[in-house]
Amino acid sequence: MFGKKEETSLPVIGFLQAAGLVAYCGLVALLFWQGEHWFGKVANFLGPLLFLTLFIVSALICALIALGYPVILFWEKKKKTEAVHLIAFTAGWLVCFVFVFILLTLLF
Repeated sequence: MFGKKEETSLPVIGFLQAAGLVAYCGLVALLFWQGEHWFGKVANFLGPLLFLTLFIVSALICALIALGYPVILFWEKKKKTEAVHLIAFTAGWLVCFVFVFILLTLLF
């Protein structure tokens, strides 16, 4: 049971990273969609300030999700090719998610 650890393939890791990005973006989209209902109308500069701060935090979170493990592969494990392939797999899965969302939007 605790013997040899099998490594997860790069396409699977890319899928999981892309799914994590989609899940996070879904939470942010839910906040944008229902924000006025939950918090009321913001009539001062705090609304734009919150949006810009959330934008910056989102960029950092997305970078950590998408690039965290590739950076570890690149710098610590010295697996440069695998790091680039993982980024490509993550981007490819994100494109697949976009096409699925476009199809769902057109169907419903």
